[in-house]
Amino acid sequence: MKPGPIVAMVALLALGFWLAAGPSLMTARLGSTPGAVVSTLDLGARKIVYERLETPGAGASYRFLTEAPDLPSAPLAADAFWSVVDAVERETVRRHWLLRAFNITSWGNLAWIALGLGGQMAFFGRMFVQWVASERERRSVVPAAFWWLSLIGGLALFSYFIWRRDVVGVLGQSTGVVIYARNLRLIAKARRRARRDDTAAFEAGLAREDPSGEPVG
Repeated sequence: MKPGPIVAMVALLALGFWLAAGPSLMTARLGSTPGAVVSTLDLGARKIVYERLETPGAGASYRFLTEAPDLPSAPLAADAFWSVVDAVERETVRRHWLLRAFNITSWGNLAWIALGLGGQMAFFGRMFVQWVASERERRSVVPAAFWWLSLIGGLALFSYFIWRRDVVGVLGQSTGVVIYARNLRLIAKARRRARRDDTAAFEAGLAREDPSGEPVG
């Protein structure tokens, strides 16, 4: 086996992990105050990073590390901090039923939902295409369309899981995308070889019919 696909797979795994988890980790590491404890709140589709700092004699103070219009950047006392969190949570509950159903915070996020659903439809389509092709041939076959739909669906879901910050989903799609692309490359190379062989056989047939090399007819 050539090392290229393995290298590409490892690189995509690393890229996917970084895109899904790296920014949040970097934000927490760079934005935290020395001695503060960094934590994450999951409010629906929102992940809010904040820090808690204990000051002797003054109690605990909190500061949001996630930048958003509805989150103050200044340090807050415990009561004020949790009041903001409660307000954000109430706003999440008041969302339209469709937003709640897809666990998103705005209508613009529906584009990402459409991308994820499109990826799932491509994965269903690849199995349907493979099933129909096998029924026609009366044997198990894997047409090129299977790998094209796999690649399209894999890329769509890879992007969707990055947006969701779902590390498990990203890692699951990373390896598949490389495998799908590799199979398409092998199919293309096999077709080029077949065309070259057909051309060589045709030219050899002409040479046998006319050893002088003059055009026949």
